Amino acid sequence: MTERSFGWAGRILEVDLTHERISRQRLPGKLSRRFIGQSGINAALLHQMAPPAVRPLDPEAPLIFGVGPLGGTAAPCSGRFSLTFKSPLTGIFADSNCGGHFGPELKMAGYDHIVIKGKARRPVYLCIDNDSVRLNRADHLWGLNTWDTEDGITSELRDRTFQIASIGPAGENLVLFAAVISNKSRAAARCGPGAVMGSKNLKAVAVRGDRGLRVHDTVLFQETAQQALESILDDPLYSQASTYGTSCITGMAQALGFLPTRNFQASTFDGAAALYGDTIAETCLQGRKGCYNCPVSCSKYCSVAEGPYAGARGEGPEYETISAFGAKCGNDDLAAVLQANMLCNQLGLDTISTGNTIAWAMECSERGIFDSKSPWSGLRFGDHSRMIELLRAIAGREGLGDILAQGTLAASGHLGGRDRVVHSKGLDYPAVDVRGTKGMALAFAVSPRGGDHLKGLPLFEVAPDLYARDIEREIGISPGDGYWLDYASKPELIRWHEDWHCVVDSLGLCKLEGIAIKPLFPHHFRNLLQAATGWEVSHAELRLCGERIWTLERLFNIREGLGRADDLPPQRLLTEPISTGPAKGEVLDKNRFQDMLNEYYELRGWDRTTGAPLPGKCLELGLDFSPYE
Repeated sequence: MTERSFGWAGRILEVDLTHERISRQRLPGKLSRRFIGQSGINAALLHQMAPPAVRPLDPEAPLIFGVGPLGGTAAPCSGRFSLTFKSPLTGIFADSNCGGHFGPELKMAGYDHIVIKGKARRPVYLCIDNDSVRLNRADHLWGLNTWDTEDGITSELRDRTFQIASIGPAGENLVLFAAVISNKSRAAARCGPGAVMGSKNLKAVAVRGDRGLRVHDTVLFQETAQQALESILDDPLYSQASTYGTSCITGMAQALGFLPTRNFQASTFDGAAALYGDTIAETCLQGRKGCYNCPVSCSKYCSVAEGPYAGARGEGPEYETISAFGAKCGNDDLAAVLQANMLCNQLGLDTISTGNTIAWAMECSERGIFDSKSPWSGLRFGDHSRMIELLRAIAGREGLGDILAQGTLAASGHLGGRDRVVHSKGLDYPAVDVRGTKGMALAFAVSPRGGDHLKGLPLFEVAPDLYARDIEREIGISPGDGYWLDYASKPELIRWHEDWHCVVDSLGLCKLEGIAIKPLFPHHFRNLLQAATGWEVSHAELRLCGERIWTLERLFNIREGLGRADDLPPQRLLTEPISTGPAKGEVLDKNRFQDMLNEYYELRGWDRTTGAPLPGKCLELGLDFSPYE
């Protein structure tokens, strides 16, 4: 592979903050063939550079940025980048995926990956201007929120085309679920990458590039990109996604009975209608906005004109944020949700973990678990003013916020209420009550990041009527009535989604269009990759890449000491039936879940007792030796 190849930029930028050294390495061709790019190559790099002895916030712990071979190209929805690291929240494998324009700009500057290690002696930001790479002092930026940081850097560099990824006070204060924010609203949020940046005294990364991109067959690539675009525009969910963004999911979750409410005590919310997508559109929507080369423009710019939260503004809120600060906290005040969304973007917080943590604290307070003398003992569901107050306290690590900043599971060790924490591997569950969606229950439990929907999100499970033919064609499963409540066939369903999600993330495409709402399918990915890079890859080989990436992430966690016991849902979901809605009475049956997990392990080629990939599977995937060989 030459330095400037087709699809891939062909270079890795290495930054040593401790010694202020910057170097460039050639991207090994075998690495891209085996792991594709972006999250896949990031995982391979992390596996080599972060052995168990390296703790998440150690200076030598790497923080890795990655862009895929389709990132920044004419492929629709190709505006993603990934951050990969060892999570300070969970202590295990972690990556966060982000949209906007930062990823394509990094590719245009001539880099597929940035590997950042060490710790600067004082706050700095990394400035990449094509081949000019330098570390600039950031003392004057330390303490600023992400919006002011972005404005300050672009003003200082006198070029607003720079794309900025920065941390806010939460990252500086080492909140363990702090986010990295780009374009003032796009978040690489889950698992705490902002804390990793903060621990390195790295305030931001600014990038500008005009080197351009090359594809192998320009005419063929334009044809395949057009075919993908037409599939997106023809999808039955396109109109909903484009009109309302992910907020359209709120109504579906309420109707199907999987909307987590009051910290998973219920699965439907009486005030849900106040948070629906059409309500947002009618009351506070100002305009639509899309990431790089996106025909959907699912992001909505909203603002609050009056009331106690007048002035709240920004992109969103997404469904996860609506759930986190709405139903989970028993709050039906849309303006308060918008205020929380804005503050999380400015302060640099993961809305999912922040909302879950506050919802957990609300339940603990109502149940009398907190000390009655605590100023937070009166915290109650629906109290949105205190919700906002507590959010600020978390970012500033003040009072109760200092404990909650460690994450819900760690906080329960200090305050009690561990049985009320809904998590997997220390990561809070997103906006799905999986007692009513058995495949998602498996996906959340086995995800390498922990409680997570984006690693194996099976939309096929909750929309089988729309995609029955596709499920039959792609996976060989014929869904019946009430398919989401079934345990049967879910291991194969989840395995298929996990493999292809790894492919989508590694190519640099958005999941909303690639595998999530289902307008794009494996043949689109293969055709786009072939036309862009010249790599003659089969459907089977491309899926094998996805399985290789998934298995490598599993091996990373096995090396960290995880096993089968870590692949079980939280106790609450195994013992407490759903109390409201159409899935009322549903609970995760422990024995049937164990059977489902056994079948999943067998399909994966993992040991049923330990959950570790078997030697034969590692040999099949070429993971019995270093990814670099």
